[in-house]
Amino acid sequence: MSTSTFRQTVILLAILLSLASCATAPDAKLPPEEHSSPRDSQAAIVAEDLNVPWSITFYGQTPLVSERDSARIIELDNQGAARVVAVIGDVKPSGEGGLLGLAVHDDYLYAYFTTRGDNRIERYPLSGAAGAVGLGVPETVLAGIPVASNHNGGRIGFGPDGMLYATVGDAGNPRSAQSFASLSGKILRMTPDGDIPTDNPFEGSYVFSLGHRNPQGLVWDDEGTMYASEFGQNDWDELNIIEAGANYGWPTVEGMAGEAGFVDPVQQWRPADASPSGMVISAGSIWIANLRGERLREIPLDDLTASTEHWVAEYGRLRDAALAPDGALWVLTNNTDGRGSPGTNDDRILSFVPSR
Repeated sequence: MSTSTFRQTVILLAILLSLASCATAPDAKLPPEEHSSPRDSQAAIVAEDLNVPWSITFYGQTPLVSERDSARIIELDNQGAARVVAVIGDVKPSGEGGLLGLAVHDDYLYAYFTTRGDNRIERYPLSGAAGAVGLGVPETVLAGIPVASNHNGGRIGFGPDGMLYATVGDAGNPRSAQSFASLSGKILRMTPDGDIPTDNPFEGSYVFSLGHRNPQGLVWDDEGTMYASEFGQNDWDELNIIEAGANYGWPTVEGMAGEAGFVDPVQQWRPADASPSGMVISAGSIWIANLRGERLREIPLDDLTASTEHWVAEYGRLRDAALAPDGALWVLTNNTDGRGSPGTNDDRILSFVPSR
């Protein structure tokens, strides 16, 4: 073979190898470990095409979902099809406000929402079976919670003591988080009817804890320990253990400051990696839905300093996590809220069963 022919053969082989490599590259690309489903469980799609969904709760076996901007409460059937249960008439969506947290207790649906002049909690008698759930006449549980276009908090839940707890943001007024004259920047505790419990830490006050910027996650473990997730400002988002009467520092401190008189978080993260919202406990871990960080964070209860990240940038913004009656963990995406990049069929509810 001549030198010229040999060179041409080498060049031709190089071109063919390059083309083969380009053709197989997409199939050979493996997702990094943090993009896999939690504990190798595959996520299933429960529902699609939701409109700025915010909170998930269950009435028996029936899932109920709030939509922030439409003010709709919808129920889902076994195929994920949505039916409108009600539209909450007094809701005034604005910025981060609208129809927010839901909770079910003693055949009542409780809802935290934004009106033109305040944030408030109402409850509605529940009736009907799956596919025909209805709401009765609303009853005001608590009104007059300060409102703003952001930092409205909005998560509600019933503790193991049977009391109703609500997370309230500082409504854009940081100083109010340290003022007992305001309900802003607090976690509130009340009876199911909206009265102030006699054993609250501050006599005659709904305030259970103070010094919060914008808490949006609330959950209890089997021992009765209460946890809350919180949006920081520029430095640190937080996971806190909530104690009656404790002060969590905002706006004086943010994150782990080690200052006397304030309770430090058990974990903190940069806001770009977090923005923690709803959370749930399942399979021995706390699972936190993160918005800006676009990930599901797992924190083992037996080591609150540890953290594992799942689904990083895989499904976009995550708003809420809830435990379904069958033991599956449901996660709510939030890409249609004005800050995300909606994909096809967003927003969704995803489901998986975490292994122990």
